[in-house]
Amino acid sequence: QVQLVESGGGLVQPGGSLRLSCLVSGGTFSTYAVSWYRQTPGKERELVAEVSTRGGSTIYLDSVRGRFTISRDNGKNTVDLQMNSLKPEDTAVYYCYAAAVVTGLYTGTDYWGKGTPVTVSS
Repeated sequence: QVQLVESGGGLVQPGGSLRLSCLVSGGTFSTYAVSWYRQTPGKERELVAEVSTRGGSTIYLDSVRGRFTISRDNGKNTVDLQMNSLKPEDTAVYYCYAAAVVTGLYTGTDYWGKGTPVTVSS
């Protein structure tokens, strides 16, 4: 019922920029904290960035802080990840993740997108 669809992945040169977008449908978007995760072969999935239900708070992986920006539009049910100054080590499949929040607490209900690949290479 709840679906997350990522878009915007692709091939980009080192130092370049890319914008990922996650469209959430079938649920109450404004109750979801939304995150971007990434995963490479042989490595565990890691949190890249997260934004709170109203967009007032964000967290970032140390290695992307200052280069990536997460934002949300609760009118469009979208979450974007603007990625600047991309490095080869940013290469991964990027996944959108939504977790339901009630009165500031996670409910245990969550959803994953299928992922979009990002390759940073010259």
